[in-house]
Order: sequence, then C-alpha cells, then structure tokens
Amino acid sequence: MKRRHWLHTLLLGSLASAAEHLPQKRTFIGVDRFQRLVALAQAQGWRAQPIGQRVALFGQAMLGTKYVAWTLEIDDHIESPSVNFLGLDCWTFFETALGLARMIERPREVYTPSDLLREIERTRYRGGVCRGNYLDRIHYLDEWFTDNAARGHVRYITSQIGPVVRMKGRSNDEMSLNPRLYRYLKANPALVPALNQIERQLERVPFDYIPKAQVAACEPRLRSGDIIGIVTHRDHVFCSHVGLAIQMQDGRCHFMHASSTAKKVLIDKPLHDYLAGVKAHAGIVVARPI
Repeated sequence: MKRRHWLHTLLLGSLASAAEHLPQKRTFIGVDRFQRLVALAQAQGWRAQPIGQRVALFGQAMLGTKYVAWTLEIDDHIESPSVNFLGLDCWTFFETALGLARMIERPREVYTPSDLLREIERTRYRGGVCRGNYLDRIHYLDEWFTDNAARGHVRYITSQIGPVVRMKGRSNDEMSLNPRLYRYLKANPALVPALNQIERQLERVPFDYIPKAQVAACEPRLRSGDIIGIVTHRDHVFCSHVGLAIQMQDGRCHFMHASSTAKKVLIDKPLHDYLAGVKAHAGIVVARPI
C-alpha cells in the first residue's frame, strides 16, 4: 500500500507541475501598451480587415519597440505563454502581431492580457497547449510553420510563391549543441536528450525553400502580413530569423522585423535587398495567416 500511495502521490505531483503556469505579472509585460494598441485597433476598425492586413497593422504599430534577445526565456523551470511589449526579438515580434490580429477577430467589449496569452499559447506550443514543460514549446521555425499549418492557423505557401530547392545534408540541432545559451536548458540539462530527439524528427521532414536569387521575382506574390522565415547557410539550423512581409508604396515588398542590428522593430529594405546584404542568408520560406 505504501508503494502504491507513493506512486499515486508522485503521479499527482507530476501532473500538477505539468499544468503549472507562472503568474501573469511575470508573463505579461507592458499592459499599458497592450491597451493602447487594442484601443487603436478598435478606433480604426481593424477587425474588418483581412487577417494578414491586421497582422501588418499591428506590426507597424509596434515599430520602434526595443530589440531584446531571449525574451522567451523567462524562468528556470516553468514554461508559460508570455508577452513583452517593452522588448521584442524576431520570434516574439511576429507572433505577438499575429496573436493580436487573431484576438480582435473575436468581438469583445474589453480585451485582457489573458485573451492575448491564450492566442499565443495556441500558436507557440505544439498542438496549441502548454503544460508547463519547456519542450511543449515549438523551438524551431520550420516546425512552427508545419504545426500551425496542420492546425489551420496559417497556410504554408512557399512552393506557391516561387521556385524551391530542397535542403539536403544539414542538421537541425543548434539548441541541443548549445544548451548553455538557453536558460531552461542550462538549469535543466536532463531535457537535452529529449530535445535532441525532437530535432532528429525535424531533420527527417522535407524542407524546401526559395533561394534568395529568386526572391525579387517573387515579391509581388507576397502579401502584407505574410510570415517570412529567413533560411540560413549556417550549419545546425534551417532558419535563423523571421519577420513579416509588408507591401510598400514604392511597389516593393519590404521586410518588417525586430532587428538585432538596429536594436529595434523597423521596416527594413525590400526583401530581396535585405537577403542580398547578408552572405549567410540562403533564401526564404513563407506562411500566410488564415
């Protein structure tokens, strides 16, 4: 009886910790800015716009926000959906713009931080659920595209935008090779083998991308709010950066992103020109919000 009781207690404890979330004062930074963004969207009727346009409008509303690296690494043990309007990296920028665009599609008199956190959970975590485990989170952009496409949040349209080539002979294991760079992995090295198993599964999924030499011709087929993954020539990772497409009055499709170089969210050069300026950039993959 004692052993059965011990196993029962251990199981209940594991389930409780798996469902644990951090307090909202830790997971949601910048409530005042959130409220201003929502008020702007409501005053200008953004809900009536197609979702891609809403994503682009929220992205533009966050221009100038300070670039802050590692904004997803907020605790040593408990994983929770999070938003930080005072500092964004490339991933949190595009996903926050998408989350806001999805959130206002559901009419409410008052939107709360919890409403946005629910949208973030749906896209950031495998299957749309965070149980408090670091490995619930989707850590690689190629998986984010395929997982969210399978669940109907985006369409993975790379091959419809332009000619593609298949990546071959490359590993996708940057995180397990460098666990000390990630707060959770550094504090919990026992997670690394399971993460590496996820990485190995991702390497078996065919990965096609548009080479950067072809991107200029593809720009007219992109829409504002399309999610643009930057494919890299670097070893151990397929995508090294991400941002949003935005069609500008100059007739070109520009790249809007949280830039580690400029240290802020900005509308950068036309997409082809941006890619051409960095030798390591190999091309792009594209997802369209739906």
